[in-house]
Amino acid sequence: MQTLNLSEDRASVLRRLGLVNWGLTLSVCLAAAVGFVLLYSAAGGELSPWTAVQMGRFGVALVIMIVTAMIAPRFWYRLAYWMWGLSVLLLLAAEFGGVQGGGAERWIDLGPFRLQPSEVMKIALVLVLARYFHTVRFERVRRIRTLVPPLLMLAIPAALVLRQPDLGTTVILVAVAGIIFFLSGVRWWKFALVGSAVAAAVPLIWAYGLQTYQKKRLLTFLDPSSDPLGAGFHITQAKIALGSGGVFGKGFLNGTQIHLNFVPEMHTDFILAVLAEEFGLVGALCLLAIYGLILFHLLASAMRAKTQFGRLVAAGIGFTFFLYAFINLAMVLGLLPVVGVPLPLVSYGGTSMLTLMFGFGLAMSVAQSGAGAEGPLSED
Repeated sequence: MQTLNLSEDRASVLRRLGLVNWGLTLSVCLAAAVGFVLLYSAAGGELSPWTAVQMGRFGVALVIMIVTAMIAPRFWYRLAYWMWGLSVLLLLAAEFGGVQGGGAERWIDLGPFRLQPSEVMKIALVLVLARYFHTVRFERVRRIRTLVPPLLMLAIPAALVLRQPDLGTTVILVAVAGIIFFLSGVRWWKFALVGSAVAAAVPLIWAYGLQTYQKKRLLTFLDPSSDPLGAGFHITQAKIALGSGGVFGKGFLNGTQIHLNFVPEMHTDFILAVLAEEFGLVGALCLLAIYGLILFHLLASAMRAKTQFGRLVAAGIGFTFFLYAFINLAMVLGLLPVVGVPLPLVSYGGTSMLTLMFGFGLAMSVAQSGAGAEGPLSED
């Protein structure tokens, strides 16, 4: 009997492994490999201080992603509100006892590593909004009072993140929530109403809601040449690196802007400059193609899911990934202000990689509902 149970457990594990989206897994590994190469180059051909650490983090994140994918969606459905509540508590902990960095309290020092609660909230917000709208009938979504709870679920963490201050993450939280609201059936005129209110409040936001350095970033974005050695230095040097790479690049470890340290933060926010200078336009397009594959698999997961919860989770994770990539690319190209958003799976960083890959695991998990891997999400 015990042998039979062990055989059944082994068969169950193998069945779950078979449901893992290995195409998405391979695409994620390819993107991470690009990051390892670029971090190695940014460090002058050394594994330290970034590449070896990043490889270790990715190994842990890969295990987390696969294990998450093997867990039935009903588990994440029941855990959604708890994860959101824990993420809010972590944001409060960062507010009152966080580690200072760049003028903002964004990290919690846990000894071996630093946790960035705002990154955790990006995934928790997707989960909690997906669960809420899963329980709301379509005709009720059009009522204003039905939208009050999810708006509070967004407003509380958004306000805490904005206070850090972290404008880039705040924008991502609001945008991802907006797409989930839209996919859940919220009418267009309500988005127009909110947009009009935000536009009307712009003078107040500028006067009282933005820090001095944030205002300077916005003004420099409009005219980088106004402060080429100050706030405009990042964008100016990144553009030079992008242009100097040409079509095919200068070759691995041969980037002059990079290895002469003209590009600040080249291992995090501006790692695209390393790619473009050493591998040119062709290298950048290859990374975009890998990103396209990842986004394709995430959207396919949303289409395969048979529940509203599953569809919203997979779509929310996909849109979060898209925003990461779009904002960073536009920022380095000078199309958006510098807001400190990393290039997903490529930039050096721990929390952002772990949470994003946990999100990929969630997308794979909810897609299993389309393959008969789960029953009803809840008993109610």
